[in-house]
Amino acid sequence: MSGPRAPKKVGVVSLGCPKNLVDTEVMLGELRRQGHEIVGSLDEADTVIVNTCGFIDEAKEESVDTILEMAAEKGKGVEKLLVAGCMVNRYGQELAEEIPEIDGFVSLDQLREVGELVQIGSGPPPPGPAHVVFDHTAPRLLTTRGYAYLKVAEGCDNPCTFCAIPSWRGQFRSRTIDSLVTEARELEGEGIRELCLLAQDTTRYGEDLGLGKHGLLRLVEALLEATEVPWIRFLYAYPTTLDSELLRLMGAEERFVSYLDIPLQHSHPEILTAMRRGGSAEGYLRLLERARELAPDIFLRSTFIVGFPGETDEHFGHLLDFVERAELDHLGAFAYSPEPGTPAAELTAGQVSRAEARGRHRRLLEAQRPIALARRERLVGERLRVLVEGVCEETEHLLQARHHGMAPDIDGRILINDGTAPAGELAEVEITEAYADDLVGRVVGPRGVPGVEPAMDRAANL
Repeated sequence: MSGPRAPKKVGVVSLGCPKNLVDTEVMLGELRRQGHEIVGSLDEADTVIVNTCGFIDEAKEESVDTILEMAAEKGKGVEKLLVAGCMVNRYGQELAEEIPEIDGFVSLDQLREVGELVQIGSGPPPPGPAHVVFDHTAPRLLTTRGYAYLKVAEGCDNPCTFCAIPSWRGQFRSRTIDSLVTEARELEGEGIRELCLLAQDTTRYGEDLGLGKHGLLRLVEALLEATEVPWIRFLYAYPTTLDSELLRLMGAEERFVSYLDIPLQHSHPEILTAMRRGGSAEGYLRLLERARELAPDIFLRSTFIVGFPGETDEHFGHLLDFVERAELDHLGAFAYSPEPGTPAAELTAGQVSRAEARGRHRRLLEAQRPIALARRERLVGERLRVLVEGVCEETEHLLQARHHGMAPDIDGRILINDGTAPAGELAEVEITEAYADDLVGRVVGPRGVPGVEPAMDRAANL
């Protein structure tokens, strides 16, 4: 009978969206609970886990490239390579055949088994959707500073023709309010200043629990009552299921930050119908206008797909006009890529070439730049409450931060070039310059908070 296995030095590469990052943090928490050492540098690791994304072609290519890069390190310090995440549930068999250097697989339902799989490895599971929901009992090792993601549900029931996520993430299933409140309190105890609620379709939270259309509203109210977290936001609103009472609460409650990420995908009725997306351009514009009425300090973000099968120059022109009228604060875009097994992948008429789709992608982002610049220029001279993230990635001479209208990682940043404040702290910053992507500002308060040194005080001390 063999004795206990020696703990491993494990490094994890997390790819894809924030939902994937939460899965990574659950695996890290489980590995730590089982006595394995988590290392920050892959050079120190004897075991590497790549948590993959399978959303679109570029994401899949990045995942495969990363797996191959890690596989090349085997025998040079890395002893074992595991692959986790979305691509395991969807393409595990193919990965096992094409990359024999992979020693084991961690499916979306096996996150809490990762400690054992690191030791013994495993073959890929058969392709199929996940069905487990990990709750507050799952250990997490946070990888973010000052903020944390709180995954409120898993899976998706929406019928969008371009999306294959339900085929591996499974049907929509919500966590209970009690579970989420418990985890939120734990995160608050770890010093979190911002909670980002997320799911594939967060606005449908609680429907499967019998909470009706106000499920997310009830959850936010419970979190506001049970915690003192200064900022609570939610990500990924579906336009036809957005509860207007959430917008009203944003306007009334400072801690529920006025921010709306609402992926609209397109504006032309023919493309929306082909995508099986509800709504219309005029309806979307009324919704955005209503959001601004109910929460005057709201910041709006949306995402669009260009190059969908059948999209003509007229359809794309309609989208450009819509973007100009919407005056969004933030905009993201994807060039369509066919996902095997989805209805859109079977559409053969009106195919848009890859080159044309990429060209439209560039034109859409270029059309947004002057709009984004104008939206940011109105903030110059304003004093905003910000969450300080730490030293700027490019230079140690600047700090970077976000105001409430900037979600982590996707909406740009505020570069602080005068004054200082510790990472994870809420500070007051005066905006001095605006650019299409970022803002520049200086710390002006609050005085008396440890580590916060306003610009004028710092200058007087020099």
